[in-house]
Amino acid sequence: MIRPVLREACASARSQPVASMVTVLMVAGMILAVMLTTGRTVAAEHQVLGTIDAAGTRSVLIRAEDSAGVTADVLERIRGITGIEWAGAFSSAVDATNGAVLDGTRVPVRYAYGDQLAGLGMPEGSPLSGELAYASATALEQFGLPDIAGSITLTTGASYAVAGRITTPDYLAAFEPLVLIPQPEADGSERINVLVVIAERPDLVAPVSAAVSSVLAADDPSKVTVQTSEALAHLRSLIRGQLGTFSRGLVLALLSITGALVAVLLYSLVMMRRRDFGRRRALGASRGLIIGLLLMQTGVLALTGIALGTITATAVSIASRSPVPGISFTFSLALLALTTTLASAFIPAVVASRRDPIRELRVP
Repeated sequence: MIRPVLREACASARSQPVASMVTVLMVAGMILAVMLTTGRTVAAEHQVLGTIDAAGTRSVLIRAEDSAGVTADVLERIRGITGIEWAGAFSSAVDATNGAVLDGTRVPVRYAYGDQLAGLGMPEGSPLSGELAYASATALEQFGLPDIAGSITLTTGASYAVAGRITTPDYLAAFEPLVLIPQPEADGSERINVLVVIAERPDLVAPVSAAVSSVLAADDPSKVTVQTSEALAHLRSLIRGQLGTFSRGLVLALLSITGALVAVLLYSLVMMRRRDFGRRRALGASRGLIIGLLLMQTGVLALTGIALGTITATAVSIASRSPVPGISFTFSLALLALTTTLASAFIPAVVASRRDPIRELRVP
């Protein structure tokens, strides 16, 4: 049933080339206008938010002096705090050199505590637990160990084999060159100087920071400092809110204008083709069939306009080196444009289906 109606809808669209072309161009123009305005705004918004997120909008950095008395067992206490995505604790920095070049460049090394260190590139379940060191590319270069083959010696006299390269995340970039020695078998009494907590969402930074601070159990809280990205998180929400409001308003305005134009155009076509619809009704076509035929015809023209507008807008954005909206935005816009066009065509389709066949056939 659908294929004959679709075939008839395509034939009807071809029989009215001017009206069909106008409909296609209106939809394509709407898609083009939205993608080159709101689409660019959304793409730019994602780039800006990505840059802000890269700076660590979800991080909480707590620094404690040695005499502050903060120990690694704080990780156990913060397990019960909801809204935390990742947490890790680190000791104070101890200088180390290449084990084969004791007078070489000194690089700071930290002991790392926690059970979520695998995300940094350190494997779990090492056979030499607590005896291996992992370094960033910058640290390896300073050690003179680009091939990750060798050992390091701390100023305390302890030596550790370098087992691999780690990727330094944004929230640990301040500690570059980064060298970590994981301590999975720590008993929790070890003194820590740095505690890093990543909240699940930017808006949770403030409450997570307050909750973590309340369970630090520091002997001297005055020697503890808390740095958060709450200001960045607030800036992120402002940018997203302002750009989002502008984008939604512009899209709604363009969709409303396009929908009204499509409705006027289709109503005019219905009035021009009233004898055609009268003959169809006289030959037994149901009202539902007439409505389906017009909606199918409008849908075919709308899809053609959507494809034309999307391809053109993407080509223009690429050629002008402007931000290109993502697939989700493009698909949502296409679906919204199709829905708006079909909704605009519904009333003219109902009007066509209710024409009296006898009366219309008498029209000269």
